[in-house]
Amino acid sequence: MLKLGDLKQGDILSVNDDGVEREGVVVRVSHEDHQVLVDNGIQEFWYTLDEVKPIPLDESQLMALGFTKEEFEGGIKYKKDSFRLVTPNRDNFSNIDMWWREDRRHFNFPLGVHQLQNLHLDMTKVPLEKPMVK
Repeated sequence: MLKLGDLKQGDILSVNDDGVEREGVVVRVSHEDHQVLVDNGIQEFWYTLDEVKPIPLDESQLMALGFTKEEFEGGIKYKKDSFRLVTPNRDNFSNIDMWWREDRRHFNFPLGVHQLQNLHLDMTKVPLEKPMVK
C-alpha cells in the first residue's frame, strides 16, 4: 500500500483508470483530500490511494529510466552516470545494493519505481525521470 507522504512530484505510478491500468506521473499531492493528481498519459486526474499502486522495479523499468547494464560473475550492475545499483540477477530485485559516491545503501525487499526515484533524488539531488520519446 502506498503512503501519501512518500509520493513526490514526478514519481511514476500505475493508476486504475476506469478498469484500465496505465502508467502515470505524479503532478501534485493533496494531503488535505488524501488524493494525488496524476498525468495518466491522456489527462491529469485526481486519484485516491486505492486507485494507484507502485510499479515494481525490474530491468525493463531501469532501461526505460536510462540505465545501462553490466553483467559480472556476482550479478548485474545497472549504471546511470555515477549512480550504481547491483542485483544478484535480472529476475531478483528483492536484494539490491545501490550507491552514489560514498553513500551506500542495501535493500532486502522489492522496491517500486517511485521509491528508486525518491532514493536517487535523495542521494544525488538529481530527479530520475524517463527520457521523453519523440
